[in-house]
Order: sequence, then C-alpha cells, then structure tokens
Amino acid sequence: MKMKILKTSIKIIGIFGLCLFLVHCGGSKEALSISDQEKNAFEATEGDTVRIANEETEYEIIIIDPGFYTWLNSIARPEGYYSQSFLENRNILMVMEWNRRVLQPGQFNPNLYELQINYEREIDYGYEVNYKLYNYFIYFQRKYNQRLGPFLPRI
Repeated sequence: MKMKILKTSIKIIGIFGLCLFLVHCGGSKEALSISDQEKNAFEATEGDTVRIANEETEYEIIIIDPGFYTWLNSIARPEGYYSQSFLENRNILMVMEWNRRVLQPGQFNPNLYELQINYEREIDYGYEVNYKLYNYFIYFQRKYNQRLGPFLPRI
C-alpha cells in the first residue's frame, strides 16, 4: 500500500495480493459486519482511480486501490453526511497512527504502510479532500482488518 501526500498532491496506491499481519492494539477487537456488497468491492481486482482536486487550496488526492471507487459510491456515507471539522479531526488521528506505523516496518506490514502522510492541522484541504481521505481510511481499515485509531471503522 503506497500513500504519499505532498504539498500539491495526495497519492494513495493499492497493491494487489498483500500479505496481512494481524496486530494486537490492546483491548478486545469487535468483529465488523461486512455485507456481501462490501465484500464484492473488497475483492475487486481491477484498479479504479479516484482523483479529487481542490484548485483553491492546490491540494489533490489520487487514490488507486481496486474496489475503492465502487465502495465509495455504493457503501460509504454520502458527501455532506459528516461535517468538515469531524472529518479533519478523524483524519488527524488516523494520519498520526498511519505515520507511526510507517516508521515501524518491523512491527507493521511495510506493504500496507509504505509512505508517511504530510497532513497538517493548520491547512484547510477543503471538504472533498477530507471526505475522500477519511473514507479511504475507513475502506482501508475494513478491507485489511486494521485499526487506525480508537474508533471502530463503521459505515
């Protein structure tokens, strides 16, 4: 899994056939309910690309991960469901955990956590970038059975 955020772009790239490791994060893990529709999105092998550009802030996000586009349009909550401040707060927490895992390749699968994300609290990335990033984190956690924070990745 490659993820890179630069000043002018955010890139998230999925890799096919990843070997997953289960990581104990403390406490008990609650099993997530995954629908057949969601399983079908997770099992997609064709890469679809989601590109979001915010010309005002000069930031963009590019996500290439099989099934994400389908999942985003059929499973995820619609745009406007969450406030921008909610998305920003959750993204900050998940980016911090993501970056921590990138720096510990012996403990966390380096195929899932390859690159750090440069996401700064002071920058207004706009609603769309925050919405897509947040939903990618939810998709990622559900698909790869990961936990990037204290909250269950629910839909």
